[in-house]
Amino acid sequence: MTESLRRTGILIKHNTVLRLRDPGQLISYIVLPMVLMSVLRSLYVEALDSGTMQAVTGPLVMFSVFALSIVGNSILLEREWRTWDQLRASRSSRTELLLGKTVPVLVLLVFQQFVLLLFGCLVIGLPLPGNMLALAAAVTIWGFTLLAIGAALATIVRSRGDLALVSDVGAMAVSSIGGALAPVSLMPGWAQAIAPFSPGYWAMDLLRAGLEGDTGDMVRPALVCLGIGLAAGAFATSRLARGWGRSHLL
Repeated sequence: MTESLRRTGILIKHNTVLRLRDPGQLISYIVLPMVLMSVLRSLYVEALDSGTMQAVTGPLVMFSVFALSIVGNSILLEREWRTWDQLRASRSSRTELLLGKTVPVLVLLVFQQFVLLLFGCLVIGLPLPGNMLALAAAVTIWGFTLLAIGAALATIVRSRGDLALVSDVGAMAVSSIGGALAPVSLMPGWAQAIAPFSPGYWAMDLLRAGLEGDTGDMVRPALVCLGIGLAAGAFATSRLARGWGRSHLL
């Protein structure tokens, strides 16, 4: 157990350094939603009773989905550098490799969301959350879901271009259909019918309930997000274990 923890710690430290050396994506996914929140706030406040909530949670969910590319790139880079095969051949177990790769990215995803929520409270006018534990749980669960989906994508795509295509198109589709741009109740009938199939739909409900401190309303969206995350994580783990992360498959 001690050796396993030591190897996992080394991998986490190594991947943290890699992420911090290339902060461009994370910075853009923090600054851009801040701009959207500031620009769209007046429109949402005039049009909706919960306009401030929509102005904050909508861009937050949209750009947190865009951050899937950060997760995917963290694994895809290892394949491009031909280092993933070496890691798999080392003494580190599959679990240690995945923890070392994903823990730093999960911290970045949670950090991104908390920075945007702080901006929403201090600048946009969102009321301060009454239950910080509920909000922290909501943010962490959504971060885990994104992490698992991003890891699954990284085991399928063959290039950064493929990853960018899937991440960008998927982010716009998942977030817009899920109600990030406009409440689901104002969307066309066909969009309302398929909205629950979008992870963004449940993320919006989860974050709103977390911000309002309503733990009862958090249960259903939290379970759905966890279910999606566990399914995607199991898929990614299976693919990597069977060699689909090997560099020669790029």
